[in-house]
Amino acid sequence: SIPSEDLSRIAQIAEEVHFDSGESIFKAGEFGDSMYIIMNGSVKIHLEDQPIATLDKGECLGEMALLDQDPRSADATVEENVILLKISGDAFYEIMSGNMDIMQGIVKLLTSRLRSAIQ
Repeated sequence: SIPSEDLSRIAQIAEEVHFDSGESIFKAGEFGDSMYIIMNGSVKIHLEDQPIATLDKGECLGEMALLDQDPRSADATVEENVILLKISGDAFYEIMSGNMDIMQGIVKLLTSRLRSAIQ
């Protein structure tokens, strides 16, 4: 739901990264200095052996650690080869501060995930 001009701006500040199936993107407890948007493939979010969610193309991960400055709350492991856009903390805050649509989108995403977790 992000307008195309904002997506273009995000793409300019993001770094494309690739992970193979089975690779860890991050682990619970690590410091989170970036978030990711899935361009292709899928990622499993879990705590040890307990699955939390599977994320696919267009979804993001790692945003919570950027917002609250706390360590990562879960592990992220690649289920099938993945291409991600990695957005650093500084770039994330720059985009958020100048764009209400993106800020509202992040709040909606987090609210939706919280509602799913408590149901």
